[in-house]
Amino acid sequence: MELTQEFISGLKVDETALVKRIADNMNVKQGQVAAVVELLSEGATVPFISRYRKERTDNLDEVQVRNVEHGFNSGKNLEERRIEIISLIFGQGKLTEPLYDNIVKAATLAELEDIYLPYKKKKKTRGMAALEKGLGPLADAMQELEEPELRTKAVEFVHENMEAPELSVAAVEDALQGAMDVIAERVSQDPDSRAAVKAFYLADGRIVVKGIGGEDAKKTSTYQMYWDYAEKLSQIKPHRILAINRGERARALETTIDIDENAAVELLQKKYVLHNDYHKTAIEDGLKRLLSPAVIREIRGDQSDTADDHGVGVFSANLKNLLMQQPIKGTRVLGVDPGIRTGAKCACLDETGKYLAHFVFKNDHPLTAKALVLRHIKDYNLQLIAVGGGTGSKEAQDLVTQVVAENNMDVFFTVVDEDGASVYSASDVAREEFPELDLTIRGAISIGRRLQDPLAELVKIDPKAIGVGLYQHDVNQKKLSETLDEVVSSVVNNVGVNLNTASASLLKYVSGVNASLAKKMVKYRDEKGKITSRSEIMDVPGMGPKTFEQCAGFLKIPESIDPLDNTWVHPENYEIARVIHGALTTTGALTTETTESLKQKFGVGDTTIQDIVDELKKPGRDPRESFPKPIMRKGVVSFDDLTEGMTIIGRIKNVVDFGAFVDVGVKETAMVHISEMSDGFVQDPMNAVKVGDVLDFHIIGLDRTRRRISLSLRTLSTSGVEKKTESHERASRAADKKPSVGKKRVVVVTRKDLNSVPKRENSTDDGVMYNPFAEALKNLKK
Repeated sequence: MELTQEFISGLKVDETALVKRIADNMNVKQGQVAAVVELLSEGATVPFISRYRKERTDNLDEVQVRNVEHGFNSGKNLEERRIEIISLIFGQGKLTEPLYDNIVKAATLAELEDIYLPYKKKKKTRGMAALEKGLGPLADAMQELEEPELRTKAVEFVHENMEAPELSVAAVEDALQGAMDVIAERVSQDPDSRAAVKAFYLADGRIVVKGIGGEDAKKTSTYQMYWDYAEKLSQIKPHRILAINRGERARALETTIDIDENAAVELLQKKYVLHNDYHKTAIEDGLKRLLSPAVIREIRGDQSDTADDHGVGVFSANLKNLLMQQPIKGTRVLGVDPGIRTGAKCACLDETGKYLAHFVFKNDHPLTAKALVLRHIKDYNLQLIAVGGGTGSKEAQDLVTQVVAENNMDVFFTVVDEDGASVYSASDVAREEFPELDLTIRGAISIGRRLQDPLAELVKIDPKAIGVGLYQHDVNQKKLSETLDEVVSSVVNNVGVNLNTASASLLKYVSGVNASLAKKMVKYRDEKGKITSRSEIMDVPGMGPKTFEQCAGFLKIPESIDPLDNTWVHPENYEIARVIHGALTTTGALTTETTESLKQKFGVGDTTIQDIVDELKKPGRDPRESFPKPIMRKGVVSFDDLTEGMTIIGRIKNVVDFGAFVDVGVKETAMVHISEMSDGFVQDPMNAVKVGDVLDFHIIGLDRTRRRISLSLRTLSTSGVEKKTESHERASRAADKKPSVGKKRVVVVTRKDLNSVPKRENSTDDGVMYNPFAEALKNLKK
C-alpha cells in the first residue's frame, strides 16, 4: 500500500461498515439500522420513527431507534477523527505503514488520541528524534539480529552531519539507544499490546485511596469512608468512582493505582522473539515509560465515563417514572406551599389547572386560618388539597385536616414533592405565565398543578432541579442535560399533548417542534382561539410540511369535529382509518380479504393496519393510567407517631444504587435498603421498585436522634436491621485494604492527569458524588 496524497485525500467514512457494526452489536438486521439512519437523515425524529415508521424499520422500538442514532453519531465522529489524524500525521511527513495500520486498528477515541499525542506536541519524542537520525532500519535489525551482529550493524549508523549537528550519531551506543527508543514507541502504539496490558491491569490492579490530612481532617471530612480505602479495579462500583473523583477535585483524597508492571513487562516480552537484551530492554522501557501511564489514564477515564453513564441512567429512569405518574383529571385543587414565618401560600385551581384565586394563612392564627381554608374550599368547590412537603408541611397538614374533620367535608389531601417549585416560581416561564403574581403564589400553583398533571407541570422545570437523582451534581453535565431532554421528549410523545391546553414548555418536547415554534403555536392559539382540527396546525407561522408530518400525530385536539384528531392515528392514514372504522362498525373485525385489499390500495403493511385497529377500539389511551395514583390522606402522621414494627403506606420517591427513598407522609424521608427490598436477592433496586410505586412497608428501625426511618419490604419473619450483605461488604473492603506485596508498583494518576485523557463525545469532569446517604438526604431536602 502506497501512502500518497491521492490516497489520503480519498479517505472517507464507510457508513455501510458502520451500519453493519451497529447491527451486529444490537443483534438486529443491517437493513433495520440502515432504514433508521436514512429516516434520520431525512429529518425524522426518534419518536416519529418508532411510532409511525415501524414497517420501514421492521418494528424497532424507541430504545432501539435511539441506540442506532447514538451509535451512528458516535461511530461517525470516531471515523472522522481517525481520518483527520491520518491526514495530520501525513502532512508532517511521518506517516508510515505500521503507524497507519495501528491508527486503523484503534477501537476507541482514547486509543486514537494516544497514538496521535506524540505528533501534536511541539517537543519531539525520543523515538521521533531517532527516526530523523535515520535509525529506523537499525530498530528493524534489533528485532532480528543476535547481539554481536547487531553491534556490528550499528557501526554503519554512526555518522556526523555538519549541516545539522543535531542529526549526528556520535557512537555505537547512541545508535543502539536511538533504535531502542524507536521500538519503545512502536510497542506503546501497538493496539494489541495496549489491549493486553489493559486487560491485565483491570484483572489484577487495584485503586488505592488515601485521605489528605491528619486525624482531625478525617473526623470532619465528608469522605471518611474513603480515607484509607482500596478495591479491585474490576469490582469498584460506579458511585464510588464518582465519590473518589469528587474527593480528588476537593483536594481531600489522593488516588493511586496499584499494578504489577513487572508482570506486564513479562507479558509483552512473551509476544516477541527476543534475539538480544537491547530488544528486551526496549520493550520494558516502552511499557513503563509510555504505555503503562497511557493505559492507566484510559482505565480511569473509562471508569469515570462508565460512572457518568450509570449516574445519568439512574437519574433518567427515575425521571421517566416520575413524569409517568398518573394525573388526577377533572378535579379542583387547592395547592399549598407551606411556610412557618411567612405563612402557607395557597392557590385555587379549576379542573384544567386554571388559576382562580390565592390566599395566605398562618398557623399561629388558627381560627383565621381555618376560616380562610374553609371559605375557599366552599367558594371554589375544591375537592383535593395538595400540600408541599417542605418546611411547615406537618403544620399545614394538621390545619387542613382539622378543617375537613370539623366540617365533615368529603375532601382529601396528599403531600406533593415541592422539589423545583421554587426554581419554577422564579423562572422566566413562570413570570410570563403569571406576571401579576408573587413568586410564592406561583410556587403554590405549581404544587397544585403537578398533582393534576405531573407531566405538564414538571416539564417547565429544569429536570436536574426535580430531585429524583442522586448523582446529578457529579456527572457529565452536558450529557446529563441531553439525556434528560431525551427522557422528557420520550414521555411527552408517548403520552401525547392536548394542543389547546399545552404550554409552550410542553409543546417544545413534541416531535419536530422546537422552543420557537412552540411559542408561535401558543400565540396562534391565543389570538385565533382554540385550534379545531389538525389541518389547521399548518396555519401556524413557521409550520412546514415536514414539521407537520413529524408532530401532527402527537398533538391531540379533543374539540375537533373529526374524532381522529384526538387519536394516535396520523393524518396521513386518515383515509384508511375511516375505511377500517366502517368495517369494524359493520362486522366487528377485519377479514383477511379486507386486510389484503387495504394493503394493496393504501400501500401499508400489517403493522400499520393493526395499530389503527387498536387505536380505534380504544381511542385516547393514556399510558399513565397503569401507574399508581398519589396516596390520598385524611389524617396526619408525624415522626413521633411511628414505632418499629408498624406497617405504613409509602410512595417511592427516589431509587439509588443502595436502595430507595420513600415518602411515608412525614417530613422525614424514609429509606429502604437494597437488602430489605425482597426476601430474595436483589441485584439492582430498579428491578424491584420504581419512582411513584405505592407500597406497604414495615418500619424496622427508627433513629430518633438523627430522625431517620428504616423500612423493609421483606416478610416480618426475615426482615431486620442487620444486613448480611453489609457485613460481607465490610469484610471485602477490609481484605482489599491489606498492603500490596511482591513486585507491584503504585502508579499515581490524579484528576489533573486525567485532563489529558481523551473524553468520549460531550464528556466533562463535572462533579462526583461523595457519601451517598448524606448526599441523598441533602438533595432531597433541597
